[in-house]
Amino acid sequence: MELRQLRYFQAVAEEGNLTRAAQRLYLSGPTLSQQIRLLEKELGAALFERGAGGMALTQAGLALLPEAKAALDAVERARRAVESATRTEPVVLRVGVPAGVPAALVRCVREAGAALRQAGSGELPPVRIRFLDASTAEQLDRLADGDLDLGLLTAPFPTAGLRTLTVWQEPMGVVMDRLHPLARLDAVGFGDLEGQELIWFPREFAPGHHDEVLAVCRRGGWDPRLRPGSGRRSVFQTQLTCGEPVVAVQAASTAADDPALVWRPFVRDAPSLTLAAAWRAANTDPVLLELVAALRRHRSAPGRALGAAPDERAYPAGGRP
Repeated sequence: MELRQLRYFQAVAEEGNLTRAAQRLYLSGPTLSQQIRLLEKELGAALFERGAGGMALTQAGLALLPEAKAALDAVERARRAVESATRTEPVVLRVGVPAGVPAALVRCVREAGAALRQAGSGELPPVRIRFLDASTAEQLDRLADGDLDLGLLTAPFPTAGLRTLTVWQEPMGVVMDRLHPLARLDAVGFGDLEGQELIWFPREFAPGHHDEVLAVCRRGGWDPRLRPGSGRRSVFQTQLTCGEPVVAVQAASTAADDPALVWRPFVRDAPSLTLAAAWRAANTDPVLLELVAALRRHRSAPGRALGAAPDERAYPAGGRP
């Protein structure tokens, strides 16, 4: 019996579905199925009942599951003990950041990393955070390839093989030139936007968010013509202040401290910006999990909502969610 077979068994047991377990393990379905059958053959007992509804544990499977978890946990503890005893360099955690992420969220990750670095003399090794500028779609690819430890992703996105934690949520509104005719309104209705072009990011950067926001606009009665946006703040500002009937739909932080732009909320049914931290479900690195725990504490701390005051500037502004 091999440890990897126990890992495969645990994944199938937890997912209850061979396809989802294979995605989580980054294996093909036939390969995973073959490994489970080899384990069953070695143990001399069927571990799963296979049916149209998925994979259900047999009595033998139920008996094996806690033992498999205990064995895998013991191996992980042994690995961490050796790493901790021999490591002299800080652990580098690679964190993906999309354009437009609020500065408060980036600062929270940085501060959590600094706290872990100061605590490096204890059980955990010292840590250094390295931010990587990448769209949501690119981060998903890097997470799957193991080239990224933690992603800050613009929801919604596929979550197969990932664990996630919502870390930011705020309503979106209309960003426009301070001299735009609609800037005199306290709040903007979708009907007010008739004839306005929308500066919007390419769909391949964050398909879920792209489609979701446009669907909200269309349900409200505004089906805008799209104009490609820029990830550079100066270009983004120039696009909005060109004197043409053009607006952007962004969180309030996009226009914060920019004297040329204003942000107005929607009258009703506003789309929202939701960001989630995501990491591979198979990644049990204690340093990574402690960073996630720090983000969870930040999110739930008194006075901290899933969002920030409108004066929190985005980092950076623009068009690659």
